[in-house]
Amino acid sequence: MPLDELLPASGSVYVARLNGQDMPDEMSVFQQFWERLEFPEYFGWNWNAFYDCLRDLQWLSSDHHILIIESAESVLCEDDVAREEFFRTLWRVGQRWSYVKRPEGVTRSKLSVVLACDGESAYSLAEHLGAIQEHPNL
Repeated sequence: MPLDELLPASGSVYVARLNGQDMPDEMSVFQQFWERLEFPEYFGWNWNAFYDCLRDLQWLSSDHHILIIESAESVLCEDDVAREEFFRTLWRVGQRWSYVKRPEGVTRSKLSVVLACDGESAYSLAEHLGAIQEHPNL
């Protein structure tokens, strides 16, 4: 998908670029996101706190947020349980950001997550993400 299709038509945009090769374990994932998204000092360095910060992002004061994770196939590639939690958390956060508040009709700020990987990894990553989409609460 062309990048210009992901960009919002107007408003301020915060873009964070991360590299999956820099995230081999849970602590490095938390560290990378803490640095790139300027997580607040109270961040709890666990998956629940990770989810809470990603669904908030109010300290960035942007209309739109774009996360680009390069080499996404490398994120937590040695830890299947943490890898599953990572991608499931991203899915849940995406779901959380993609609604309109009722009855006020206020649209929440947008969050886009771009998972970039090499051609060989694209199919298996898409398959993995598809399984999460089908069973988000497992």
